[in-house]
Amino acid sequence: MVTDVDTVTKVRARRLSGGGALVRQLMRDKVGAVGLTIVLLMAAAAALAPVIAPYDPTAMSNQRLAQPGGTFLLGADEAGRDLLSRALYGARTSLAVSLIVVGCAATVGVLLGLLAGFYRGVLDAIITPVTDIMFAFPTLLLALAVVAARGPGTENLIIALVLVFIPSFARIVRGTAMSVRREPFVESGQAVGLSNARLIVKYILPNSIAPIAVQFTTSIAYAILIEASLGYLGLGVQPPQPSWGSMLSNGKAFMEMSIWPSVVPGVCIMIAVLGFNLLGDTLRDVLDPRLRGRTNR
Repeated sequence: MVTDVDTVTKVRARRLSGGGALVRQLMRDKVGAVGLTIVLLMAAAAALAPVIAPYDPTAMSNQRLAQPGGTFLLGADEAGRDLLSRALYGARTSLAVSLIVVGCAATVGVLLGLLAGFYRGVLDAIITPVTDIMFAFPTLLLALAVVAARGPGTENLIIALVLVFIPSFARIVRGTAMSVRREPFVESGQAVGLSNARLIVKYILPNSIAPIAVQFTTSIAYAILIEASLGYLGLGVQPPQPSWGSMLSNGKAFMEMSIWPSVVPGVCIMIAVLGFNLLGDTLRDVLDPRLRGRTNR
């Protein structure tokens, strides 16, 4: 016998499984198409960096601060290293760190949000104040404090950024869980004897996918920016591994002789952040029924 609860679940599952339809909607929107294209190109550049990079990003030469168009397509830095190769490997570093950070933060934050929003009571009284306290600190300042306390390096950078991004996911999912928990189909599930864990997995979590997806996309943009900021201060990914932030920092001392060691990583950061922000903005419009009229801009 098929219950109303099962019917609602199947309908919602079909909506969530329409990945192809979602991509088509994104591509029909001009802003979304630009954002998705930038993100895909960045991902391709990061994945194929060892193949398409013309030189070893750490190999030095005597062509220090060479201008673009010669041996090096985008010029060379103060140590004679190819800026194009370093930019490609910098994309690899930035995207890898951002995905790891946001993925871990989303996992922990979603779990905390589900527990706080569904069970309320003592769990909510503990989780919500802690996340509110973390929200009281500026994001970059909090990340800077954690990295400064633990020391520079990729591992400490990831730990700091994970702690920074957990509260945003927890707050979003908590709100959704509190709202969905009062829906009739959840009450029907409770009436037929479904366990709390089953209700969370079957009803609460699927209804949280849309806000989680939007937050995930925009958080990657912010993670790229913070990773570059900490790299600029020398607290992020350490040499000789290329990083857009450290490239920007090293290039600033030679601006009078050549602008390219700073311009190349700066433009890369700008385009990457822009792409994820545009994609996140359009994704929000597509997934939120109240905003669908704004698509096809």
